[in-house]
Amino acid sequence: MAVTLDDKLVVAISSRALFDLEEENRLFESGDEAAYMRRQLELVRQPARPGIAFPLVRKLLAFNTADVQRVEVVMLSRNDPASGMRVFASAQAAGMRIERGVFTRGRNPFAYLRPLGSHLFLSANEEDVQQALSIGFPAARVMTDSTPAGDRYPHEVRIAFDGDAVLFSDEAERIYQEAGLPAFQANEVTKAAQPLAGGPFKPLLAALHQLQQQADASKTMRIRTALVTARSAPAHERAVRTLLDWGITVDEAMFLGGLEKGPFLREFEPDFFFDDQRSHVASAARHVPAGHVNSGISNPPKAAER
Repeated sequence: MAVTLDDKLVVAISSRALFDLEEENRLFESGDEAAYMRRQLELVRQPARPGIAFPLVRKLLAFNTADVQRVEVVMLSRNDPASGMRVFASAQAAGMRIERGVFTRGRNPFAYLRPLGSHLFLSANEEDVQQALSIGFPAARVMTDSTPAGDRYPHEVRIAFDGDAVLFSDEAERIYQEAGLPAFQANEVTKAAQPLAGGPFKPLLAALHQLQQQADASKTMRIRTALVTARSAPAHERAVRTLLDWGITVDEAMFLGGLEKGPFLREFEPDFFFDDQRSHVASAARHVPAGHVNSGISNPPKAAER
């Protein structure tokens, strides 16, 4: 029987998202690929320091047991195959069971998300993230200068999501930006019982929901999710009803009515937060690991920005 990842939560992640390789990356970005490769080979037995997504990946892998593997983490990197040896060695030194990887030596790796069936792609490369989103995969650019995750919840994966243009489509956000807050509120009250279409991260939330159900019997790890949105009453109702219609619940919901998100996220202490608006991501990154979702009306194509 052929090996398959169909029954697992699949996370694809770049080397710089998982490990702190910023110093080495400066050689890569300078165009001196040979010097970068030499440096990585020199350090192949020196484990890289944890990166911003390291705690999230470590916790997700903890859902696996000797008998059941529920989570698959795959390295998906622009590194060359030789440099990839250090990545695998660093993962092994950290006690992470990461067995699969695709290394493309400077080329775009995002197309390999299709055969992987990935539920999440984390990368420090903005172009790769944008391309991944364009073909329908949940993806976020990891802010490598984010504040690292705390360690108060070792047995709980904590993930926070923005609503519009992340969990939900940007249909309501378009009305807000084009017609203003009163028009937005009126539209959401009128359509309170009409579920919003799914956004780019709905598949990830659904996969996390399924993972929690599968792992309930083990009681060793659990997932806690939060919706952190600029919506406020009365526009909250449509968001809640949409989740109920999907048959997916979140543990916490914060309807902040435009308040800065960072301080609230500091209290929730997520292992990662996803938002489409750069200002919210910047606010969050001062307190928690954060990723930018290049999606929706707040992120127009570059050609249209001129």
